[in-house]
Amino acid sequence: MKFDRKENYVLITHKGGSITEFISALTKHHEEIEQDNVVVDLSHNPNVTSEHLMGFLEIAELYRTNNRSFVIISDQVSIDDLPEELVVVPTSQEAEDMIQMDEIQRDLGF
Repeated sequence: MKFDRKENYVLITHKGGSITEFISALTKHHEEIEQDNVVVDLSHNPNVTSEHLMGFLEIAELYRTNNRSFVIISDQVSIDDLPEELVVVPTSQEAEDMIQMDEIQRDLGF
């Protein structure tokens, strides 16, 4: 797991190993990044399934409750197979765009 602090979010990259273990490690580090917007990059993982992504649901809901964004980068799963609480986009540019849109909505009180 690699943390890379960007201007308005933290990019967390998973480059191998079990996604279940990655989710567990991310949960352990939650307090370090809970005040940040988070982008989880799974684009280097060719075998991501909707079941894997569902493992992030609880974490994603924590961020939403704290008025923060939690976005996952993966092009392996159709968003139609996931609940709307999980924000999954295919590219890092779209992840950045989602963070910016979320921040604008929060600033406007939506």
